[in-house]
Amino acid sequence: MVWRVLLVDDEALARARLRALLDELCQAGACVVAEIGEASNAVQAMQQLQHAAWDVLLLDIQMPGLDGLQLAERLRHWPGDWPASPALVFVTAHTEHALAAFELQAIDYLTKPVRRERLQQALDKVARWRLVADTASATANGAAPAHPPEALTIHERGGLVRVPLADILYLKAESKYLTVRTKAQAYLYEGSLNELEQAHPGRWLRIHRNALVARHRVRALEKAGAHCGHDEPEGWLLRLDGVPEALAVSRRQLPLVRELLGA
Repeated sequence: MVWRVLLVDDEALARARLRALLDELCQAGACVVAEIGEASNAVQAMQQLQHAAWDVLLLDIQMPGLDGLQLAERLRHWPGDWPASPALVFVTAHTEHALAAFELQAIDYLTKPVRRERLQQALDKVARWRLVADTASATANGAAPAHPPEALTIHERGGLVRVPLADILYLKAESKYLTVRTKAQAYLYEGSLNELEQAHPGRWLRIHRNALVARHRVRALEKAGAHCGHDEPEGWLLRLDGVPEALAVSRRQLPLVRELLGA
């Protein structure tokens, strides 16, 4: 996939750092970037976004005037005669804004100083999100650009129940089904964790090979007791707002959970 990337940060050194990392990824064959644009504030970014189509927005949060979160909120109400809205990836030194960022449908949230590997992961997430969106758009036979559905349709007691994604606290693979947990109840759903993760990468955080959680519902990470009954030897558990049960966190996913919590 060929990218047009817009860097939005009031610090010139931060923009230079991201530009250098993108150049390194391109030289390594990890991505292809056709153009890199820069803006030092939200006003400049809006001007560039209005007149050209950018695939990815690497966006700082704390900037003079309109901050990154406010800019992202404006992009949710994108004028119909403007180019397509870009994928949002926040790049900031302030970990405390992560939950707010994902509520604005960010694809990823990187903390400074950004490592090349994390930037690559973010671009991979954007690529999966774009592929799903483009496939849905093509299926619509030329209709307006489509986004993945914002609800799951679940067979329940002989009927169909529409469960909004915003109500789902976690998804857990068990045997042939997924447990879909809301605050009110749990459902069984025939689907794939991987497909849901790829369709909505900014909404979910994978904490285990068999579990995704809603990013904005993550509350706390705690060390489990030696005899907690979970099968993960490292014994880390995640607490979510809205449900009493704790979920096991794998060693591989633990750094991402800590990053989200700013730990």
